[in-house]
This record gives sequence, C-alpha cells and structure tokens, in this order.
Amino acid sequence: MKEEVIIRDMNDIDRAAGEFLDKTAGHRLIAFFAPMGAGKTTFTAAICRKLGVSDAVCSPTFTIVNEYVAENGEPVYHFDFYRIDKISEAIDIGFEDYVYSGHLCIMEWPENVEDILPEETLKVYISVNPDSSRSVSWDDGKASS
Repeated sequence: MKEEVIIRDMNDIDRAAGEFLDKTAGHRLIAFFAPMGAGKTTFTAAICRKLGVSDAVCSPTFTIVNEYVAENGEPVYHFDFYRIDKISEAIDIGFEDYVYSGHLCIMEWPENVEDILPEETLKVYISVNPDSSRSVSWDDGKASS
C-alpha cells in the first residue's frame, strides 16, 4: 500500500518527521530518492531531532557516512552516496557492516549504490510540489484492504 506524508513548509517538518517515523516504524534501512534540493538532508535532520539526536546533522557528502547517537543511545547512520562513482567505494567504507548492524541507516543518493541495497531497504521518494510543499512517499509492501 502506498503511504505518504506531506511537508507543508519548514514549520511543518518536525510534525512530518514524527508522522514518517510512526508510519515506518520497524524499518531500519531507509533510502531517500529525490532530486537535488528536494530536502533529503533537511528531512533527515528533522527525523534525527525526533529521535533525540543532539549532534548537528549535516550532509556527509565528503565523509560518506556520519554517525549520530539517538536519545535511546543507539547509533543512527546517515549516508550520502552522491560522490560514489563505484560500488567498491561504498563497500570499502564498511557499508555492509552498517546496514547489517540492526541500527537505523538513512541514505541519500541511494541510486548510486542501488545494486547493493539489501532487499528490505525502504525506498522513499521525496518530490517537490508546485506549491513548494514536499511529498514523501513509499510503498510499505502491504496490500490495501
């Protein structure tokens, strides 16, 4: 079944992040597919705030992965694969160790490593609407009733 959360504007982003976390509870691998400027990092920062991350959340474009600590003490891994040219680069940073750790992994630009994303990765699409709001959508794999 297709799910969706609308981010009306920046004042609405924390509410939308909370709704997203509620609707995707149990998913540990989240891949954000979206064009440049759609708000992947901004939405990731809002998700991290909702999880109680106190560190500044920024795009790990040059480091590829940032590790944050949620309020419950668990790590949150934030990937940015924008600069990945070869799958081997992701493997070299220990990608499999992260994704099979059981901890939350949020990925930006996952299309650059799509061939090695685990099957259980939740593919989330962010689109910019004509009114500048954002639609965050995914298929949860459940049949509609």
